[in-house]
Amino acid sequence: MTPEALAALIHQGLPLAAEWGIEVVSAGAGAAVLRLPPRAALLRPGPTVSGPALMGLADIAIWAAAMADTEGEQDALTGTLTASFLRPAGSGAVLAEARLVRQGRRTLYAEVWLRAEGSAQPCAHVTSTWLRV
Repeated sequence: MTPEALAALIHQGLPLAAEWGIEVVSAGAGAAVLRLPPRAALLRPGPTVSGPALMGLADIAIWAAAMADTEGEQDALTGTLTASFLRPAGSGAVLAEARLVRQGRRTLYAEVWLRAEGSAQPCAHVTSTWLRV
């Protein structure tokens, strides 16, 4: 599945992702990299990208990794999502690097590292359990 095709599926299935301008940089084999472009509406005072925006981006990145792994089939929903905020993301673009760590018959476990574009240092780490429907 191409990044463009996956982005179209994500934007269709979750219009909020389209509204935020989320881009699929790469995807395949249980992994995906998404980019959240700078958006003033997603900043908190500081200014830095807000925690809810980072968590939303991480959740969408896991969904993208799951869909990339199954050629667009989506059979799981978020069960838990735990975020550790390590440093401010800043007000620029943010990259989310998601990978499926473990897949079982009924659940999957994933992690996402988020970082400001152009930085090697992560701004957040997210882990999540998804439940197959």
